[in-house]
Amino acid sequence: MTAVQSAPAVAGYVPGTWNIDVAHSEVGFSVRHLMVSKVKGRFAEFSGTIVTGEDPLDSSVEATVVLSSIHTGNADRDAHLRSADFFDTDQHAALSYRSTGVRCDGDDFVVDGELTLRGITREVPLRLEIHGFQPETPFGDSRAGFTATTEIDRRDFDISFNMALEGGGVGLGNKVEIVIEIEAILQPEPGV
Repeated sequence: MTAVQSAPAVAGYVPGTWNIDVAHSEVGFSVRHLMVSKVKGRFAEFSGTIVTGEDPLDSSVEATVVLSSIHTGNADRDAHLRSADFFDTDQHAALSYRSTGVRCDGDDFVVDGELTLRGITREVPLRLEIHGFQPETPFGDSRAGFTATTEIDRRDFDISFNMALEGGGVGLGNKVEIVIEIEAILQPEPGV
């Protein structure tokens, strides 16, 4: 007999369909550079829909990120990241994420899902922090806030460009830390 998993209580939880508010959200990443520091970047164009189920474990998310919208604060680096050495944006305009389930890990949530980048799909879990639900905002709508984090190995998506350093090591780390800050707007129910 298997135990039924129940979700931790979420204060003010609201089931429904939510669209990501890009103006108040961010899709960011960082990667080790020259073995001594981390370089951060973000994407300016993305979209997504979150469905919060009656039971939080029945929730789902789908999102798309426009790869050419990358911004690291350096135009030359951004152009290189768009090239075939990295994202190859001429052939692969976007990355996508589609959840396959939500589960509990102690008092935390994990969103299991599939990340597709450069035509390669891999399972990538997201650790999820729910910041809360605001039923009435000054904008006249309802909003929710989330943070999702994960780490991927860029080689899993055929992104292996690197350079050896004279002092040992390589120019770029293979692990990429991803931090997604989301503010989402509740959508009206159809027919309401």
